[in-house]
Amino acid sequence: MSRLWVRLTLAFALVVLVAVGVVALLGSFSATAALRYYVAYSAMMPHQNLVDALSTYYEQQGSWEGAGRVLEQVARTQGPMMMGMRRGMGGPMSRDVLLQFVLADDEGRVVYDGVEENPGRLLSSDERAAAETIEAGGEVAGLLVVSLPPRSALLGPLEEALVARMRRWLAIGGLAAGGLALLLGLALSRSLTAPLQRLAAAARGIAQRDFSRRVQPEGSAELVDVALAFNEMAVALDESEQQRKNMVADVAHELRTPLAVLQGNLQALLDDLYPMDKAELSRLYDETRLLSRLVDDLRDLALADAGQLGLNVQAVDATALAADVGESLGLAAEARDVELGLDLEEGLPPVQADPDRLGQVLRNLLTNALRHTPPGGTVTLSVRRDGGFLRFVVADTGEGIEPVELANVFDRFWRADRSRSRDGGANGANERVGSGLGLAIAQSLVRAHGGQIWAESDRGVGSRFALTIPVAQQPPAAEQRQS
Repeated sequence: MSRLWVRLTLAFALVVLVAVGVVALLGSFSATAALRYYVAYSAMMPHQNLVDALSTYYEQQGSWEGAGRVLEQVARTQGPMMMGMRRGMGGPMSRDVLLQFVLADDEGRVVYDGVEENPGRLLSSDERAAAETIEAGGEVAGLLVVSLPPRSALLGPLEEALVARMRRWLAIGGLAAGGLALLLGLALSRSLTAPLQRLAAAARGIAQRDFSRRVQPEGSAELVDVALAFNEMAVALDESEQQRKNMVADVAHELRTPLAVLQGNLQALLDDLYPMDKAELSRLYDETRLLSRLVDDLRDLALADAGQLGLNVQAVDATALAADVGESLGLAAEARDVELGLDLEEGLPPVQADPDRLGQVLRNLLTNALRHTPPGGTVTLSVRRDGGFLRFVVADTGEGIEPVELANVFDRFWRADRSRSRDGGANGANERVGSGLGLAIAQSLVRAHGGQIWAESDRGVGSRFALTIPVAQQPPAAEQRQS
């Protein structure tokens, strides 16, 4: 009973059985009543003598006034005789039923009513069909309806057999319709629930990490929508799983290099292959800093993915923030013989941002630009108003990025030159190239602020990284005056 197709089948069968039962019951009552009325109006012998008497009465009186007394007398005297005739024809044996007469004028309006006792009404369709015409002077003077009481025991053996046979066939038809409804409901319910069963099987496959499972969109519009949504979810999970595997592999690769350097150098120190001096300890310390930075970057990405990256959002002076970031990287630019410039529009409004996180994004972009700009080149940070946003652009005159790789610059662990893990530093020492997480973190931070970030590049000319941050809402004029 817990299966949906079982419940649907029983529901279909129950609805059909109830509908057939009601129709059969109503059909039985209606047919019996119709048969009684038919017998009441059609089983009577013609009353030509009475018709002639009423015709003579109308010719003498000129109206139907007082005709009711004549009809009542006839009903008392001829009713038992008619019952005897019915008994001789196989009818019921009751003799206490009087004939009923309805007399109407030539327009069908009742002047004497022995049935409903409602003179003045119009004849019903059944009464008109059973009426006998009364003529006087060659014209229709009235209509006479002779009947037996419909609710009395008027049905003879033949009529009773007909009613019984009709009820029997209605019962057989109802049972046959119920059985057919059960079979059709079973087939229909299985066809309706089959897509759900396939969807459940695919969901169990997804739960077992088989992200290649898909379902065929079929059935009703609602089931097709569910199937399409399931397939979209499966594709997203498959892509997420592939990204997770790639990220785990990249993290392992990134951690392996500094750990190998630390392990090798420490082993060399223990074996007295390297002298225990500050220069060697400084190299080991740099590797630990790389590990620490990688761990911090991974933590930031994990928080951003989980939507738990905390932001201390406030109104930030964009001009002062850009100047501070440029000043903090001035020595690094000078050591690389790269000109670092600022191009700030006057009268910039404050932005709605976390100053530390926005500064982190700008320093990351400027550091990447300095790393990829040759000596004698230029790196520029410009800030412009762009509608309800401020647009920050970091442009360099470096080697640029290949067009085929431009769409991947914000992917995790992506580098413009994967074959290079170290390049010349400011002091001639080897310096570790970025972990490949900086731009991914920058993208997460910018999106968390409600902005966008993108990259443009011309190979051999330089690259431009742009981002937008919403402008802070200005307080009302009254609050500005109070402050």
